[in-house]
Amino acid sequence: MSGLKLRIGLPKGSLEEATMELFEKAGYIVARSNRAYRPAIDDDELEVRLVRPQEIARYVEQGFLDCGITGKDWILENNADVHVICELKYNKSTSLPVKWVLAVHENSPVHKPSDLQGKWIATEAVNLVKQYLNKIGVEAHVEFSWGATEVKVPELVDAIVDITETGSSLRANHLRIVDTILESFPQFICSHKVWADQDKRRKLSSMALLLQSALNARNKVGLKMNVQKENLSAILKILPSLRNPTVSPLADGQWVAVETILDESKVRDLAPKLKEMGAEGIIEYSLNKIIY
Repeated sequence: MSGLKLRIGLPKGSLEEATMELFEKAGYIVARSNRAYRPAIDDDELEVRLVRPQEIARYVEQGFLDCGITGKDWILENNADVHVICELKYNKSTSLPVKWVLAVHENSPVHKPSDLQGKWIATEAVNLVKQYLNKIGVEAHVEFSWGATEVKVPELVDAIVDITETGSSLRANHLRIVDTILESFPQFICSHKVWADQDKRRKLSSMALLLQSALNARNKVGLKMNVQKENLSAILKILPSLRNPTVSPLADGQWVAVETILDESKVRDLAPKLKEMGAEGIIEYSLNKIIY
């Protein structure tokens, strides 16, 4: 057993399930109970802490955590001095970045950021908003919002800055986006002290490789089939792949096995065409990781 031990902070809350699924795809099993903030993981070199993502960057900077996964937005909000190992392009519901947007009620007279001069803005990301306003030269009152930020306009404040992934909640509350302040993906981070340690850096780099390879495999599948040599050229012309399909001879000499990786969404239209062109034994299989 290695003497190496890293305390890693994983996000508690809306990003939790997507993060656990990513770790499982990468080869790590995190065993949780409903109230466990210290779940077990099948890696003796890791200790997991479930922490609100708003706090992870600060705890990493201060040394309470060695590493963690948190949004770019919360690193900037906390002005945390940490080392970014890699960006992880996933979120709660999609593979799109979350956005911090400036929004007003659909009937508001505010149509551009400068219209907020002297107005009131509610947000959870106070520092981000103040930095944004300073950048565009607007003076406005910024107050911290404890939650349910969408319902505060127009009765309590003139505008909000809130986080959105799809915009559905904003539309449901009759809000109109005026500007996008920041787009954010999760970041795999560690302290500068930890990154300076050769053994810890090697461990974290390996973890980053596995996490990114799991993301590379998202929405992709493998496809295998048997093809007569006389049909091979035509089939290869319509067969997408990451680079080139793998073609292997079969025992009878007249057939070859063809294997490729492609977007899962393309199989629905492609498989019937392959069958019509003479491909047989077509097999689709799922992927956990793709390491480039």
